[in-house]
Amino acid sequence: MKAVVMAGGEGTRLRPMTANQPKPLLPVANRPIMEHVLRLLKRHGVTDTVVTLQFLAALVRNYFGDGDELGMNLEYATEDVPLGTAGSVKNAAARLRDDRFIVISGDALTDIDLSSMLRFHRENGALVTIGLKRVPNPLEFGIIIVDDGGRVQRFLEKPTWGQVFSDTVNTGIYVMEPEILDAVADGEPVDWSADVFPTLLARGAPIYGYVADGYWEDVGTHESYLKAQADALSGKVRVDIGGFEISPGVWVADSASVDPDAVLKGPVLIGDYAKVEAGAELREYTVIGNNGVVREGAFLHRAVVHDNVYLGPGVHLRGCVIGKSTDVMAGARIEENAVIGDECVIESEAYVSSGVKVYPFKTIEAGAVVNTSVIWESHGRRSLFGPRGVSGLVNVEITAELCVRLASAYATTLRKGSLVVTSRDCSLAARALKRAVNAALTASAINVLDLEAAPMPVTRFHTARESAAGGIALRTTPGDPQSVDIVIMDGRGADLAPAAQRKLERVFSRQEYRRAFPGEIAELTYPSRAVEGYTRELLAHVGVHGVRDMKVVVDCAGGTSSLVLPALLGRVGVEALIVNARLDDVSPTETLAGRRRDLQRLSELVASSRAAFGVRFDPVGERIALVDERGRLISEERALLVVLDLVAAERRGGRVALPVTTTRVAEQVCRFHGVQVQWTTTALDALTSAAADHDMIFAADGRGGFVVPEFSPAIDGLAVFMRLLGLVARTRLSLSQIDARIPEVKLLKHAVPTPWATKGAVMRSVMEAAEAEGGGRVDTTDGVRMAYDDGSWVLVLPAAAEPVTDLWAEAWDVDAAQALLERWARIVERAAT
Repeated sequence: MKAVVMAGGEGTRLRPMTANQPKPLLPVANRPIMEHVLRLLKRHGVTDTVVTLQFLAALVRNYFGDGDELGMNLEYATEDVPLGTAGSVKNAAARLRDDRFIVISGDALTDIDLSSMLRFHRENGALVTIGLKRVPNPLEFGIIIVDDGGRVQRFLEKPTWGQVFSDTVNTGIYVMEPEILDAVADGEPVDWSADVFPTLLARGAPIYGYVADGYWEDVGTHESYLKAQADALSGKVRVDIGGFEISPGVWVADSASVDPDAVLKGPVLIGDYAKVEAGAELREYTVIGNNGVVREGAFLHRAVVHDNVYLGPGVHLRGCVIGKSTDVMAGARIEENAVIGDECVIESEAYVSSGVKVYPFKTIEAGAVVNTSVIWESHGRRSLFGPRGVSGLVNVEITAELCVRLASAYATTLRKGSLVVTSRDCSLAARALKRAVNAALTASAINVLDLEAAPMPVTRFHTARESAAGGIALRTTPGDPQSVDIVIMDGRGADLAPAAQRKLERVFSRQEYRRAFPGEIAELTYPSRAVEGYTRELLAHVGVHGVRDMKVVVDCAGGTSSLVLPALLGRVGVEALIVNARLDDVSPTETLAGRRRDLQRLSELVASSRAAFGVRFDPVGERIALVDERGRLISEERALLVVLDLVAAERRGGRVALPVTTTRVAEQVCRFHGVQVQWTTTALDALTSAAADHDMIFAADGRGGFVVPEFSPAIDGLAVFMRLLGLVARTRLSLSQIDARIPEVKLLKHAVPTPWATKGAVMRSVMEAAEAEGGGRVDTTDGVRMAYDDGSWVLVLPAAAEPVTDLWAEAWDVDAAQALLERWARIVERAAT
């Protein structure tokens, strides 16, 4: 007699465990479920078996081959498309015509007495005998009602409670006579219980049900998968467990290495070539797969760990599943019902909450708190905030759901009835996602002033002017049209300070959102004269006298600055040639190639029109690129120095704020004009905080971002453009002449990959090397900076949002700067390994 093992199911409810392997290959007690089924067949004398395949068929064939290792003869019947439970058997009909056969699922764990079921079939002269099992909750199964003799009276597929007349369900195990295949259509999706059996029953065919006493578990959910593991270890189902039972319920493979000081509380199973170190604690219903490593101090309880998994020191796993070839690093914690897919990396101190699913090939960053499933994302982030706010791929990492949760968390940190200003760029994605933000804020008792499409400086201005509690702006990520940034501001219109970010992250990660009662739902309003208010205040604070009839070329980059510039330039009488003055929702950001093309065109227009200079805004109006009167692009580093020279020459006093990564030529420029420099950290809010001081006359970040302190402490491309108009009009020098008189140096940058866990050790090593060197001055404003007597310097700074350490080196020639950079990079690399 032959058997048909049905192994074509996808097991969608078990994902991510079945994301890249078929359900029959999922291990239970370190053997695939289907292997337990084949061993059951062999125990009852059935060795000739046809396996029906469809989803990832090659993986099943490669694993079991011809069945020789199991002492069986396996053949395969593969479906091009799913054919259903009956159609897949009909697909193998050529091998089943000569005798009765058994049909059994390859993804259900069972030890039902097949020999007894076969005798029952023969004694009753049945065409089909259906294996039945009594279960406490029959809703997910097909109910079958039989008479006292076992003959089937009625079928009912997946009933409601009102339709439940029995607790006897169909296990999907059948004994069949070959003539039943004539009742199944060729090449069509056909189901036994829904299509074939009811038709045969109506004809009076002898269909019987055999109520089995053995174990049967349909391993269709994560809960049932964990239950099957526990039942196998506790002996509730008869399966072959590899290894020796060294104490009651403690099974260890012969090739495994378990330190005598490891704590094992059975039932547990440790697979082939696994290693368990001293101090590790494996408690009840834990399974360690083949080639697994469990380091000292690890704690596992009801954890199922597949093959080739590394568990670092002090990890804590409870009631979870870890897919094969995954690394769980030191101190990571994974909670109840979480599932980690194959070939993932859970970095040190990461926390994966209950019920979270991490799909294969993902990385959860060190220290990350993950409370939602990581499906499409490339990684689970350690920090919600990055260098541009909350960023990610549209409808992958940044979804409407995430926007609602983020806005709800932000609202929870504010008082009920507060006001928040919102805006967006011209992209369709930002428009859609902002609606989710507005809905969440108003539903959380936060009033919203929606500027709709507006430049970022206008949003920051109105956040401060309206005495708002904060602001939220959505924009397309620079250079990446598939991604979006969510910029969250404080009441000054500045990016949230790190302490406020951490507070928001705590609320977001715990999902402890504040409720608002129906009477507290807040208002959503749209101001009618937002641009007019911004332009009026800007012109009142920035001196533009002397600019009339001045000629400039302006590129709006298809962004929201085109909504403001006409009103600004029209009031001051500048002769302006404006290009790309449109809202481009098709290309809401600039690619590198597009930026270069537009800058080249801007240069040509400036040179040919004999304009004083040209400026190109980014799509949200925050940052600018400068072209001098000869049509030559001024680099970001040199643009900072040129504008600084203009401001300092006119003001002849005060202070300027610059990040520590800025060229020290800025000090020479300031010293020449009697101005002082205040160095700031590179944190998002540091420049804004420094620029708010009363005697600040200038601030810039060296990346095209400038601050006009007399108007606003925030980066504002529109404001610095208007200020630059006045400065250039009142000076007797052109931009190229100013640039030419500023000394040239070489500032180089390099990034060294640095795991999160070693960043502290790296900076300690750098500090020790700096102190031991003794040939320069050490500055720890941000990172570690060594300044030498010849004017050269090097800065080592761990990146806040990436596992890298950034280095800057400056000297009077390229070779000296490169040598300095390489020397300190070697120090970082040695400490990082």
